[in-house]
Amino acid sequence: MAEVALELSVRDLVHADLESCGWSGSDLHLANVAQQLVRARRGEVDYLAVCTPVGLPVAKAGVDYRAKEGAGTIWQLSVHPALQSRGIGTLLIGAAEQRIRSRGLRHAELGVEEDNPRARALYERLGYVAYDRQPDAWDERAPDGSLRRYETMCTLMRKELPPEPGGRPPGRTTG
Repeated sequence: MAEVALELSVRDLVHADLESCGWSGSDLHLANVAQQLVRARRGEVDYLAVCTPVGLPVAKAGVDYRAKEGAGTIWQLSVHPALQSRGIGTLLIGAAEQRIRSRGLRHAELGVEEDNPRARALYERLGYVAYDRQPDAWDERAPDGSLRRYETMCTLMRKELPPEPGGRPPGRTTG
């Protein structure tokens, strides 16, 4: 088998990317992502995409700055199934943590479904520590096209982030 190396970059996800992100979830999920892009324009969240050299998104994640005081909450993280376990999630989380630090925040948080041990192992390898559990739920499209409520239990994880080199102390603003 031949290996192909791709140069990937991280940038803000934009609305035009959504038509290329069907691998990340259903039409309901993509409609939610579109709503999050509106929040991104207001500065409430960042929504990132890892892209190929031609700009095609192969991974995405949001960072919500309103979910928890003093932290950036990483959520809706997804890597194209054909490209998982190739370091792309690690790249994306690193970029999300950088965005969190650039806002002067010192903590990143996320929730991982308890039936997703591969994701939890990645987060633990990156320094995240479990601190609680919490149920979560959202609407999804069933195979027959109807709507159903998906319910799950998540482990909440947290990581303390070192300050940016030459960055401002947490909670301080300039001006």
